Amino acid sequence: MNQAIRDGLREALLTVTALKNSMEHALSSDPTAVWRHATYRQYMRKYNEVVAHIQRLAPINAPIDVYDLDSVSNFGNTVMPRQKELFESVHANLSILEAYLSAKVDLPAERAESLRNFFEANLRRAIFDKPEMEREVQNAVEQLLIGRGLVKGIDYDREVGRVKVSIKEVVPDFVLPKLSLAIEIKLAKTDTKARAIVDEINADIQAYGKQYKQILFIVYDLGTIRDTLEFTRDLEATLGVEVIVIKN
Repeated sequence: MNQAIRDGLREALLTVTALKNSMEHALSSDPTAVWRHATYRQYMRKYNEVVAHIQRLAPINAPIDVYDLDSVSNFGNTVMPRQKELFESVHANLSILEAYLSAKVDLPAERAESLRNFFEANLRRAIFDKPEMEREVQNAVEQLLIGRGLVKGIDYDREVGRVKVSIKEVVPDFVLPKLSLAIEIKLAKTDTKARAIVDEINADIQAYGKQYKQILFIVYDLGTIRDTLEFTRDLEATLGVEVIVIKN
């Protein structure tokens, strides 16, 4: 897919999300309204227009409908249960289309990459004293997530998302479920620890890869890793795995 098509689909995704949000707002603005599904035809028309626009950019290989408005009764010729059925049908199709477009433009991967760049640019500045324990680095990472506007329990969680491996369970430091992303923090304090981290990361890749599509390892280095490219190159050979080394 060329960049122009990807950009067009990304803009279409914003339109789909906006239309879906409009429908949800229409329902929530007055939950007691008797005729709150009465705008079904307007949403069906806008939905058809959005689908036609997307199909001009690229084929849609998703199980969605297109409505023949000529065969859909007007507001005055329908009963409330039928209006509700048609309204919810449009919302369901928009939800499917939203998920499809998100995967098509690989939006979670883009957001994960943006997060990686954010940590590379800001984590060192967020740590004022030389850390003695990994938890100090974890705390700084969490503060950056909060500062970025992410909400614990909604956008991210800490030390949850257990993954069972053989007879034991492992838990990533952070998980971002919407991105299918696990974040693991490592603190390289000595040469021995730096070498051990390589084995730890390889084991984590095997474990977390069972549940998460993307894994970001943040290695905070206290001066033990001399060649960061050599350190990260083989570890990043696995699809979806990224390793960043932050120098103290």
